Amino acid sequence: MNARAIIRRLDQYPAMLAPLVLSLPPEDFRWKPAPEHWSILEICCHLLDEEKEDFRPRLRSTLEDAAREWPALDLDQVAQKRSYNTRDLRQTLDQFAVERAASITWLHTVEAADFSRAYQHPKFGPIYAGDLLASWAAHDALHLRQIARRLHGLAARDAGSFKIAYAGEW
Repeated sequence: MNARAIIRRLDQYPAMLAPLVLSLPPEDFRWKPAPEHWSILEICCHLLDEEKEDFRPRLRSTLEDAAREWPALDLDQVAQKRSYNTRDLRQTLDQFAVERAASITWLHTVEAADFSRAYQHPKFGPIYAGDLLASWAAHDALHLRQIARRLHGLAARDAGSFKIAYAGEW
């Protein structure tokens, strides 16, 4: 595992994300293509919550004591329950950057850890610390793809009766 490369990618993500979404007006970053889909703001709120409640605490727990129960996550209707789409985007991104910086500081202390330590997940079986670290960076990428999908959808929305097919296949 190239933990250093993954940590570097995690470190760069907030600086890459902020200019992409902060340039949008509120009606665009709050827009949802359908009620069951997340807006760009909701995606950013989710990234913040995952930083605080999922990846860092679960990786820390696995490295410190792989037998310790992970903190529970309730992701059912989380965007609605936590009113994600009413939050302030800049404040959310600032908080995300602070939390990610704390994660990076901690990750540098465990860069040479034994990433083969595994938590025995009741549903998925063994989840290795290395799985968590790699998935953390992949999670960022998945949500960047989701944001790109929203930007694509905004282009289609704003095209009105015109088509966006000339751009290429999604």
